[in-house]
Amino acid sequence: MRPPTLGLRKAAADRLRLSSLLRLLILTQLAFNIGFFAVLPFLAEHLGQAVGMAGWLVGFVLGLRTFSQQGLFVVGGALADRYGIRPVVLTGCVLRIAGFVWLGYATATGAVIGAVLLIGFAAALFSPAVESEVARQAVLWEEAGGGSRTRVLALLTVAGQAGAFVGPLLGALLLSVDFRTVCLAGAGIFVLVLAGHAWLLPQRIPGRGGVRLRGGLGKLLRNRRFLALCCAYGAYLLAYNQLYLALPDEVERATGSQAALAWLFALSSLLVVIAQLPVTRWVGERLTLRRSMVAGLLLIAAGFTVVAAARPAHWTGTTALLPAAGFVVLLTFGQMLVAPVARAWIPDLAEEGRLGLYTGALSSISGVIVLIGSSATGTLLDTGLPAAVPWLVLAAVPLAAIGVLPRR
Repeated sequence: MRPPTLGLRKAAADRLRLSSLLRLLILTQLAFNIGFFAVLPFLAEHLGQAVGMAGWLVGFVLGLRTFSQQGLFVVGGALADRYGIRPVVLTGCVLRIAGFVWLGYATATGAVIGAVLLIGFAAALFSPAVESEVARQAVLWEEAGGGSRTRVLALLTVAGQAGAFVGPLLGALLLSVDFRTVCLAGAGIFVLVLAGHAWLLPQRIPGRGGVRLRGGLGKLLRNRRFLALCCAYGAYLLAYNQLYLALPDEVERATGSQAALAWLFALSSLLVVIAQLPVTRWVGERLTLRRSMVAGLLLIAAGFTVVAAARPAHWTGTTALLPAAGFVVLLTFGQMLVAPVARAWIPDLAEEGRLGLYTGALSSISGVIVLIGSSATGTLLDTGLPAAVPWLVLAAVPLAAIGVLPRR
């Protein structure tokens, strides 16, 4: 068996062999998430306390941000296919800077909504552009004998999780001044990203030519194998979203508060940062893309089953957190298998020249599934059913996703 330290050294060597463009795009993901998560975790409290919004309005504003981002990913991806990633990424950075500055000074409801929509649409531009180009470059890297494309996509996941871990720490530190300072710091990070990309991002990337905007969406909607992947990925995202819906409910039931949530979220992020690359390399040497996703979905289903099995015991206190911790660990390892593999699979299913459109559509379609499914999940948790039943129903979601996965 290969020593873990040897595996980590090999992963580091793989990073060094990546092209300068891939390294830039992966570092971009890190910077994006640091800037974004420095602000987002503190937005709801700011809107409720400083701005004075009612609870329903805070939820509505947060929902608008999600819609303007995830729902419009398909637009950003299509624009990246048509005009190239450089103008789309640079425009997205400019809009994110403007949105953060506007949010920092906004006090009226209309101004807050405008700023939040701008922040979300900015991500709908630059994220699918970056993700689709990383996927395309990963395929080229694989064809050149560099290794599995999934390992490159895993680096993107690690960078994103590292940014999601560091960002809130930075935001919490700056929040001691005020929320405006947090927003301006987030804008400052995107100013650096904008300057770096204006200098380093190539004007034209070899092998990437513009395609017409018309015609692509119709073929996408007739691509049954791709739509099947979207449905399976949406089911995974719905299950993963239970970190923010079912898990808080379970933690509060067990301990009487949600204080332990921060530690469980930190555990999830650290697991991805530490274990994603070794796990991806180990699995990539043994499993196909489809089997990797099946294994990940089975782990996620097992996580829900752990909590369902423990609920009838009615444990409380610290001991009752063990099933919740087991759920987080299994869900996170499932995520490590599913997330990079789904993006690595898209180039095999996408129409030539429209990788951005398909990458954006994966997020948009799965986002709609999560939106609908989350409403149903909230109803399920409030129905007063026997303790284990909601978690068993949730365990069935990733199992059902296995049945719709496209065949290789």
